[in-house]
Formats: sequence, C-alpha cells, structure tokens
Amino acid sequence: MSSPSAQPLTEAGSEIEVNLTVNGTPTSMRLPARVTLSDALRDHLGLTGTHVGCEHGICGMCTVLVDGQAARACLLFAVQLDGAQVTTVEGLGRVDDLHPLQESFGRHHALQCGFCTPGFLMSSYDLLSHEPDVTREDLPAELSGVLCRCTGYRNIIDAVDEVAEAHRDGIPGPGNCAARTLVGRTPAGGSGATGVTAEEPLAPDDTSAPQRIELPSGEPTIAIDLTSELTSSPADVARVLGDVRLLARCLPGAELTEELGDDRYRGRARIALGPVRLSFQGLAQVLEQRADRIVLNAQGKDTGGGSAQAGIIMAATPSGSGTSLHAEASVFLTGRIAGFGRSLAGDVSKRMFEDFARAIDQAAAGAEPEVSARPPSVFVLLAGVLRSRARAPFVRLTRALRRRRSQDR
Repeated sequence: MSSPSAQPLTEAGSEIEVNLTVNGTPTSMRLPARVTLSDALRDHLGLTGTHVGCEHGICGMCTVLVDGQAARACLLFAVQLDGAQVTTVEGLGRVDDLHPLQESFGRHHALQCGFCTPGFLMSSYDLLSHEPDVTREDLPAELSGVLCRCTGYRNIIDAVDEVAEAHRDGIPGPGNCAARTLVGRTPAGGSGATGVTAEEPLAPDDTSAPQRIELPSGEPTIAIDLTSELTSSPADVARVLGDVRLLARCLPGAELTEELGDDRYRGRARIALGPVRLSFQGLAQVLEQRADRIVLNAQGKDTGGGSAQAGIIMAATPSGSGTSLHAEASVFLTGRIAGFGRSLAGDVSKRMFEDFARAIDQAAAGAEPEVSARPPSVFVLLAGVLRSRARAPFVRLTRALRRRRSQDR
C-alpha cells in the first residue's frame, strides 16, 4: 500500500495569504499559520465586536457565521478558511438600521456588561435562521452554548422569543453586509470606520520601511512618564544617546539588525510570557537626536499576529554629580500582549525602562551593558512589581509614623 503524499509544512513565523469575504467585503491578509480567526478579525481587520473569552470553545463569546453556519472563531485557524464567507456582529445591522435581534435585545435589556452580547446575537441569529419554529421552552437549551455571567438568561430568552414569534416565516438576513463595507476600527488601534472595496482588499501593514512611522490616534494602551537617576555624567550619557546601536544593546531582548538609512533601523525584540515567547520584528525611526535628547517612533509585529507601536522621548539633564534620565512613551498594543491588565502592563513597562536606564548608566561608564541575551520574562518583572506593591503600604506607614514622632517632639 502506498504511503500518503507528504503535506507541505509551514515554518513557524512564515506567512500565508488568506482570502476571505468578511461582512460582504473581499479581504486579503498575510498571516502566520497559527493565527486564529478571532485574532485575524480583531487584530488585523479591527472587528473587535467578536469577543474572546475562554479561547477553548466553551463560552461562545467569539461566535461568528462561517458560510452561514455558527462557528467558534477561537477554534479555527484563519488559514483553514481561505475562500470562506464570514459574518460578524458588525455585519448584523447598522447604527441607523439595527437588526430585529439587536432592537429586541435593547428593548428587553438583555445585556448588562455586554461581553456575551455579540455571541448571543450571532448564536440567536443562527438558531432562528435554521429553526424558525423553535419554542420558548426550548430556547434555554438551544442557547446554552453561550454563557452569561451577569444577567442570567431570562431577558435574553424574552428578546429571542419575541423575534422568533414575529418572524416565523424567516428572520431577516444581516443588514450590514455589502461589497463595499467592512465595519470596524482600523488595525493597530486606529479609529474610524474602514471601508474596503473589492478592488482594494484590506491587508495588514507589513514591516517594510515606510517613509515615516505614524502612530495610531487615540489613547495609548500604556503611557509611561518616569525619571531615573544615573551616576554617569551628562556628557557620557549623551555619548550613549548618540549611538543608536549602543542604545539598542541596553534594552533587554532587543537587537538592531539593519540600518536602512535616513535614521531608520530594522530590528527585533523578544519577551517571554511564561511558556509563550513573543518575537517582534519591526522598525525604529529616529525623529530627533541631540546630545541631551532623542525622539523616536517604533513599530513591530509578533509572529502570532499581535503588534506594538510606541513613541518614545528620552532627555538627559544634569543632576548633582550625575544625570537625570527622563523617559516618556506612548505604547499601543494589540494581540496577545495586550491581554494584560492596563495597570500591570504599565508597571511591567516601567520596570523594563528602569532596567534600560541602568544599562545606559553602565554603557555611559564605559562598561558593556549587563543585558541578558535571553528574552526578559514578564513574570520575573511582575514579581518585582508585586514585591514593590506589597512593600508600599509598609513604607507609607513607616513614613507616617516618622512624621508623627517628629510632630510630637
């Protein structure tokens, strides 16, 4: 018996072209093979109405329609669906013309936090389009594939039952699916609706060198503003700020790989999230470089589909016999790395900048920065953050007792 022919394998990190019709609009994306449909919709097309909960297919939050059938977007790889038609909650109705299910959910207050609502809307649409005669008694079991943790099912059952009773001859189809509409935010955190024509498919940004790196508009995921005191003189710190390659060696997990000219550089940055390793390939562009100040923008994409963009300003000023290094950064994150809570992500980023400042101080003193070649572990950084947070109440209490003793004297 002949052996089956070998299937072509895709190397980790290599990208595959995927063509989908999403909410009526042909789209083309180049994605790593392991990117799920939910991540492709959210991170590459900006369709964040598809929520991600358990990522095991249990909660139903990521329910979408694939070729007219309900499917869990977190359990499907986007590359599996080349040529498929996908409908998300954004395609169900428009702001000025809601779908009957959306109107009924609002009328019956069938939502509280709203996290489960897109999954319920898409699951309910699938149910009523295939079983228009479903009875109210059967609805709890039929809708049990989507979990709600704050309202219970009573109002949701009322909303779906009302639509079922009103449309026994067939539920209206999605009202926001057309050849020229793809409703969502622009990728990488931008704002505004995205309109894509069949002649102009939506494709994710690549890491080719643009004339200028533009940051998204709106509020950043993380905003950093901190000052570190260095022992080195301003002149020695200026030497480091003026050498981009030396500066890159001071950042844990970062590596400069190519000079592109016009103050643009290609590089990579790695970070460890427990067993998960994130590897960002990207670009940096120096916008201003003086002896006491450097301003740059950077952007990168992870092989898993996430992205990071940052605007960074560092300024060095004399402070006693040393130097004060002030850093400001606006960081925009999408994908897996954005899953951390904003507060902890901000604390971790600040801790990384503190390590960066220490390495700059070492380089300014003429030593090689003590930066590990291994990607920095977020959990190690978090441990330091949590230790600092745990000590903070005792530090405040000690200071208060000292002030009280001083006043008593």
